[in-house]
Amino acid sequence: MIKPPVSDNESTRLQSLQDLNILDTPAEERFDRLTRLAKRMFDVPIALVSLVDENRQWFKSSAGLDATETARDISFCGHTILQDGILLITDATKDERFADNPLVVKDPRIRFYAGCPLRHIDGSKLGTLCIIDRKPRDFDDDDLQSLKDLAELAERELMAVQMATLDELTKISNRRGFMTLAQKALNLCYRTKMPAALVFFDLDGFKAINDQFGHAEGDRALIIFGQTMQAVFRDSDVFARLGGDEFVVLLTQAEAKTAMTTIARFRTEIEKHNAENSNAYNISFSDGVLRIEKNLQPPIEDLLNEADVLMYEKKHLKKERRKLAAGSRL
Repeated sequence: MIKPPVSDNESTRLQSLQDLNILDTPAEERFDRLTRLAKRMFDVPIALVSLVDENRQWFKSSAGLDATETARDISFCGHTILQDGILLITDATKDERFADNPLVVKDPRIRFYAGCPLRHIDGSKLGTLCIIDRKPRDFDDDDLQSLKDLAELAERELMAVQMATLDELTKISNRRGFMTLAQKALNLCYRTKMPAALVFFDLDGFKAINDQFGHAEGDRALIIFGQTMQAVFRDSDVFARLGGDEFVVLLTQAEAKTAMTTIARFRTEIEKHNAENSNAYNISFSDGVLRIEKNLQPPIEDLLNEADVLMYEKKHLKKERRKLAAGSRL
């Protein structure tokens, strides 16, 4: 047996897969419909939408197979994502890569395999739409084209998943994506007694930027804010644009003091951008930092509301100080 090597762009590929927020999610009819169709169309016992994670292949949809995942090092799909076209194995017992593979010598006793890579919009290959038979068989050009057509439909569904959880402007998670990822991260924090903090951001004077400089410039300010979040916060943190000029980050493994230090570093990066760019306005923000109590375990929606209140209290106080400062100069 030959184990599938990792792809040349493995880190990018895995990040693109993680960004979909689809691993370990429940079955969905839009993917199940495609595997049922492939199973009937090619008269095979098994059809899968398989996503190749770091150490496993996980099945978003499985028609004819009870397993939800298998190890990546014995997967056929791990080989498929290394090439551009369809991987076709007419008889696995005669292929040195697979002849003694556990999936061939034991259940499900694969003999025939045809898998088409599923691509992300950045070109990364995330997994496959594949069909499997327990007996050797041929596959002609028409069959290859039909499998490719079905794979393109699966790709569209995967991209629809991403568009539903990705903010189109800033390219970071949107509210829906954040709520899903943050709740998973919170559940882990609750189980392991890991400290966490939630920070709610609101840009200061954003309406004035739009009114004075136009919405294109307002969009640019939002994009810069999102890019700075990506640069400052860790991979283990969950951050998003909630909508309008509101952003949020869930900091894991972070006590309140750590959260304050991180936000100070983020503010420094925003101020650095302001200093290096000769815009007629500066990007600034107000924030509300909420320490998450490990023993209470409130849902993410309640925590968001609490952090939002804290943020607006600070924003209101900031406005009052400006008024007093302006009055003292008169």
